[in-house]
Amino acid sequence: MEYTVQKLAKLAGISGRTLRYYDEIEILKPARINSSGYRIYGKKEVETLQQILFYRELDVDLDTIKKIMKSPAFNSADALREHRSRLLERKGQLERLIENVDQSIAAAEGRIFMSDKEKFEGFKKSLVEDNEKKYGKEVREKYGEDAVMKSNQKVLNMSQEDYDRTVKLEEEIRQTLALAMQSGNPGSEVAQRAADLHRTWLSLYWDQYSPEAHAGLANMYVEDERFRAYYDKEQPGSAAFLRDAIQIYTSELAGK
Repeated sequence: MEYTVQKLAKLAGISGRTLRYYDEIEILKPARINSSGYRIYGKKEVETLQQILFYRELDVDLDTIKKIMKSPAFNSADALREHRSRLLERKGQLERLIENVDQSIAAAEGRIFMSDKEKFEGFKKSLVEDNEKKYGKEVREKYGEDAVMKSNQKVLNMSQEDYDRTVKLEEEIRQTLALAMQSGNPGSEVAQRAADLHRTWLSLYWDQYSPEAHAGLANMYVEDERFRAYYDKEQPGSAAFLRDAIQIYTSELAGK
């Protein structure tokens, strides 16, 4: 069966503008253009769109999706198995959060007692599991199993005050980094402030801080597409700028 832009958009639950944009960036080209100038999509394009939407549901950016799907090693059946595995992981995380919410409702209604630690436990577990899913393999290869396990345990043992502090620090780092990039100088006072905030944030997760490990992580922010996409989401070049600022910062620490 063949579809026009409007029909395929309706079938997939997306906008026609999205399909036209996918054509423009060459992630999903129509099978052909008919004599009236309409884009026409066939079975192959429908399957490709399904894969794209699966990846988008898992928060993968379009540039990364395009690279994955254009790779000679791409296999649609293997990709679907990976989607299923990751969706099951997300399902588990959501079920734990739902359980935590249900317990919180029961506590609010006076049916059970729930400690502050229990109220907050589901969020910490989800944070650890999400990081493991996204970056576990790479981080273990770089820092070792023991360091990762200690970091995970530190997160699970966090007080609510510490957890709230990590959230506040993330926002402060984002704002300070955006301000620092206006100067274009990673060695500026405000850029070094961003690097220092990043060190403070890391220290809430890491069992032990070292300038060398900090600099290594900053390099990973640029080398790994997922880290780079996270930092570059609001302003392209943020990951590289933060890396340069951290390299200056850690070089000075190491020289002391």
